[in-house]
Amino acid sequence: MRLALSASLAVLAFAAASSASAEEGMWTFDNFPIARANATLGTNIDQGFLDRVRLSSVRFGGCSAGIVSDAGLVMTNNHCVATCVANLSTQAVNYAETGFTPRAREEEVKCPGATAEVLTDIADVTERMHKAGEGLSGSAFTRARDAEAGRIESEACGTATDKRCQVVSLYRGGQFKLYTYRKYNDVRLAFAPEDRAATFGGDLDNFSFPRFAIDAAFIRLYENDAPAQTPTHFVWKADKPVEGTPVFVSGSPGATQRLLTQDQLMTIRDVVLPMDQLIASELRGRLIRYSEEGERQAFEAMDPIVGLENTYKRGLGRMRALTDPGFMAARAAAETDFRSKAGDPVFADLTAIQPALRELYPSMALLEGGTGVGTTPVAGGSQLFAWARTIVRGAQERAKPSAERLPEFGDARLSAAQTALFAERPVYPGLEQVRMEWWLSKTREWLTVDHPYIPALLGKESPEQRSARLIEGTKLADPAVRRALWEGGLAAVEASDDPLIQYLLSIQEPTRAVRTEWEEKVQAPTDRASEQLAAARFAAYGDAVYPDATGTLRLTYGLIEGSDVPGQRWGPFTTFAGLWDRATSAPPFDVAPKLLAARDRIAGDTVINMTVSSDTIGGSSGSPVVTTAGEIVGANFDSTVLTQRNAYGYDRNVNRSVIVTTGAVTTALRDVYGMDGLVAELGVR
Repeated sequence: MRLALSASLAVLAFAAASSASAEEGMWTFDNFPIARANATLGTNIDQGFLDRVRLSSVRFGGCSAGIVSDAGLVMTNNHCVATCVANLSTQAVNYAETGFTPRAREEEVKCPGATAEVLTDIADVTERMHKAGEGLSGSAFTRARDAEAGRIESEACGTATDKRCQVVSLYRGGQFKLYTYRKYNDVRLAFAPEDRAATFGGDLDNFSFPRFAIDAAFIRLYENDAPAQTPTHFVWKADKPVEGTPVFVSGSPGATQRLLTQDQLMTIRDVVLPMDQLIASELRGRLIRYSEEGERQAFEAMDPIVGLENTYKRGLGRMRALTDPGFMAARAAAETDFRSKAGDPVFADLTAIQPALRELYPSMALLEGGTGVGTTPVAGGSQLFAWARTIVRGAQERAKPSAERLPEFGDARLSAAQTALFAERPVYPGLEQVRMEWWLSKTREWLTVDHPYIPALLGKESPEQRSARLIEGTKLADPAVRRALWEGGLAAVEASDDPLIQYLLSIQEPTRAVRTEWEEKVQAPTDRASEQLAAARFAAYGDAVYPDATGTLRLTYGLIEGSDVPGQRWGPFTTFAGLWDRATSAPPFDVAPKLLAARDRIAGDTVINMTVSSDTIGGSSGSPVVTTAGEIVGANFDSTVLTQRNAYGYDRNVNRSVIVTTGAVTTALRDVYGMDGLVAELGVR
């Protein structure tokens, strides 16, 4: 369904100017438009409100979350703890089927490799970062910037394990900020519902509304083997929500591309999205086929399939936006307005880079990853491959001074690499082989048989033969083996007879070459030109500009309300009565057993899900939805297919965030799963 953007969006979609739609913007906490929000919503928030919201907001993996008690209790989405649940489950004890319902804190279980972070400080380091790249170009520019970021992070955090420092690029290089986080390395699962309760409707209902999903879960932050003390937290409010209520949504949205030029978006439309979508659909098909081989395979593939389906459907929505003439015409008009203020030379520099990006994207995405523009996973997302690469690259890079290393192995970031590497988590060889086989096959297909890198990847073997040999022979599933190789350094790695380690050693030359070429021809010139474009944008539009999302903490706002546009016509709420009416006896519309058994104890008019006109995107999952009083009334868990265009621009008429309410969560805890301890901790009477 095609929807035209409003005139205000036409300007803001590209330039983020002062004529923005009232609720538009994923704002940083150090540049939040307090006066504008108050004028729009009729509220009276102040800096103290922002500080309390920031210190109550949590970054958890690729998701968001909110602290809801003084003992480290945190609410997020069930799909945000899905990996933890899968890692803690077995075929015999499958918490995705039964739910995870500890009756005491002593029964809460650590999520392998999980960390959680609270943003404690933001400092401007723009001058240092810009100075580091002065007079440089190509990979020298990129490496100098990376080295300076590493120095800044090390100066601020040193070797502390309870803090993390991150230099964040905002406005695509226009500003750089140092974000300092309080880091929790011990994160335990405190509650998860039955998966069917959280995913009712499955992929058919994904990115849509009405929804009937209790997509919520709780984790707890621990320090020194005890629940963390968190005196600043949101206040739980389980009352029935009221249409028209102003709310704020705090979270870490993953990435938007609103500040890209039209030529850059054409590359996304013509090259990046088509490749990502085709590849994701085939990997999904292979995983579905694997899941049909037996109960064990179905258990192993369940979580990866859900993740891929989510990625694919999001990409579908974005492709529809980029092929919508009305949407793209509005963006073109916005760019014309900006060009009239900034001039053409800056745009010409970015246009000149696009042929190289189009040529190099497939090899960079498939062999190295980290393109910043697409979703294709290296090695099909193989965990064993990722560990092997960390071990090999880490050994090679740690032999150099920190400033000369790849940025992910700088001193300030080694702690995160080690945490991920040493975590004890299950590995499924059959699933790993499917991923590796798919990756080798698709890489050969996309790069072609005659590509000079293919012999290093495959030698004289087929994708099936090589993937089987590597996965069957590796010992990296054992965390003790991974630790020994990491701590043994380059000598231990080069002496290892593990086939996957030897394979990663053998492909370092081509994969590093791909990365270097990408940095030289795409990343560095893009960063340089984007910095100049940002300066022009500031000159044209001043401080009304908000940056693209970068996976860092942001605050947005809106109203609890429904939608009334073609393809999206519904009121703001769904209820348990609606769930019972929608349910059938067959997946994906079968009600979870424990939830169904509690039907007579649940008031039918209790609101399950609601929609809000806030500006959110992937990564906002789990974001706390709060009132001006700091009361949490829900958690963001989805949006709609039409809303996926918000990667490129916000439309007040279309954008809707889908929220699971605290009322539904309270009902589930109290009436379905018997979690009386958590109910009391939340202050529910």
